[in-house]
Amino acid sequence: MTMTARPIAAFAALAAVWAGFAPPAIAQEAEAPPTPATVSGGPSTASCPSGLPDGVRCWRGGTTQGAFYWVAIPKDWNGSLVVHSHGGPRTGTPEIDDPVEDLQRFAVTLREGYAWIGSTYRRGGYGVRMAAEDTDIVRRMFWTLFGKPKRTILHGQSWGGNVAAKTAELYALDAEGGRNYDGVMLTSGVLAGGTRAYRFRADLRAVYQYYCHNHPRPGETQYPVWQGLPAGARMTRAELTARVNACTGLDKPADRRSPEQAAALRNILAVTKVPEAQLVAHLAWATNLFQDMVQQRLGGRNPFDNSRTIYAGSDDDAALNAGVERFAADPAAVAQLAYDADLSGLIMLPTVTIHGIDDPTAFVSMEAAYRETVERAGRSDLLVQTYVREAEHSKLSTPQYAALLEALSNWIETGERPEPAGIAATCEAKAPAYGEPCRFEIDFRP
Repeated sequence: MTMTARPIAAFAALAAVWAGFAPPAIAQEAEAPPTPATVSGGPSTASCPSGLPDGVRCWRGGTTQGAFYWVAIPKDWNGSLVVHSHGGPRTGTPEIDDPVEDLQRFAVTLREGYAWIGSTYRRGGYGVRMAAEDTDIVRRMFWTLFGKPKRTILHGQSWGGNVAAKTAELYALDAEGGRNYDGVMLTSGVLAGGTRAYRFRADLRAVYQYYCHNHPRPGETQYPVWQGLPAGARMTRAELTARVNACTGLDKPADRRSPEQAAALRNILAVTKVPEAQLVAHLAWATNLFQDMVQQRLGGRNPFDNSRTIYAGSDDDAALNAGVERFAADPAAVAQLAYDADLSGLIMLPTVTIHGIDDPTAFVSMEAAYRETVERAGRSDLLVQTYVREAEHSKLSTPQYAALLEALSNWIETGERPEPAGIAATCEAKAPAYGEPCRFEIDFRP
């Protein structure tokens, strides 16, 4: 059937099917069917995008909640499913083909024999519990359409790591205590929780404004920087980039920046520790994402606090600390953000993670925060963390994901907890088939 821009009437008939989300009583041993089960308003066959293994079959559809999803099943399906939680958050309106990028990026799951399903979530913008619910909805949809897989693995990438970890905390078990998921794989995850993961970007906005005075400019509507933007305001990435370039000369070679630009850039980077190449990206999150988080999720209240922060590393720390914009968090906003996005560490499932040591977007210290959270909950026996010497975030070397998947699957099957050294060895065995290197550092601990 022809898909429309939004799933309205075409998917209304799914309500009766998805209302209870109880998977049918079917055999545990799954085989790839030629087509999904026939349900009113079900997914339509789609042409698989480039970059997938030969013989993969694809479908796409929409949920009654307003999210879109894609399904891909390889020719030689091993009977297991990967449910994918994408990163972001994406602030635009979801479109039906948005999952394609993640499907292509993580085509390794298909090459390793796993089926794949991923959701756009029902709306753009922040909301970890919302995204977790939408993730579990498409898991249930796959079970209804194709039968319950031999095992179901939850995969979260970047902010999707926060989403997947929250999904595992909320939906690991059904009402009778049965497992909805068998294991969790978190890659480059934003795992510090909502109240901790974004503090540095609030600091970045304050420090940037102290040196640049152009976000907002003096002649524009003034607002506290923790808002990101005032309600209803809009700023494109290009507009933000122009402001950063005007202040710091970021778009110029170092020897062509004015002394004022060079000083501003040097101080901003030294104080915030944000990589130069990622300055605009982090400021963009602290602009449009902060606006969405504060206005749409927190009722305009402030979850950030720098009232007692001492900034260091600039040419004149005393002047910076005396002149930087200060703000105190609203306890209700902090509590609401914590409820939505913080993690308890009460994991029920075997969980493996991988993170680039020099990740410029989700800093590797996020893994230390998650490790401490899980340790406090007394669940460390279910967590194995691995690290690779890469300065990448969105896509690490491919055989590393393949090794993680195999280690997690073996853990689920045998109950034997893997060690980072064994995962690294598995990666080396798989590397020739993928033509990419393995970069595990098994003794690293952030």
